[in-house]
Amino acid sequence: MSGDEPYAGHNPVVVLLLSLAGLIATPGLAIYAVVTLIRAGRRRTRAGLLKGAAILAWVATVGMYTWGVLHLLLLDEHAQAAACTKVLGGPDKRSEVVVDRYETSFVPLRFGCHVKGGKTYEAAIPGYLNPVAGVSAVSAVALTACAARSRTHHKERTA
Repeated sequence: MSGDEPYAGHNPVVVLLLSLAGLIATPGLAIYAVVTLIRAGRRRTRAGLLKGAAILAWVATVGMYTWGVLHLLLLDEHAQAAACTKVLGGPDKRSEVVVDRYETSFVPLRFGCHVKGGKTYEAAIPGYLNPVAGVSAVSAVALTACAARSRTHHKERTA
């Protein structure tokens, strides 16, 4: 966001592309995870179960992030102002607190209403979204690493 556009939100093209990518990737990964877990259950392999669990963690991460991006997709200029008004205490308090700019980011996903006086209030993005996406991302990375290590260890033992 440039200084001459203090009320600019997220780039709408990026929001649309992230929404579409997430809406396609989440169910695709979920199907892949279920198939992987079924195969691992039949073969009773630890590496396969870890791989399935890792994919499910990635499903949770991508799904949560997509859920947040969908919130942004629905924010037009009027909705942005309404979200700020709501978080600042409603229309009665609107005259007391003046929003001077929006603060936005994609990682972590946020839409903030910055008021004169220096404080930024989070709006539009549910408060649980970033912590849940963060924990599931860390879990996904850890499970992916464990699955890769387990697969490598299994290959070394069978060779």
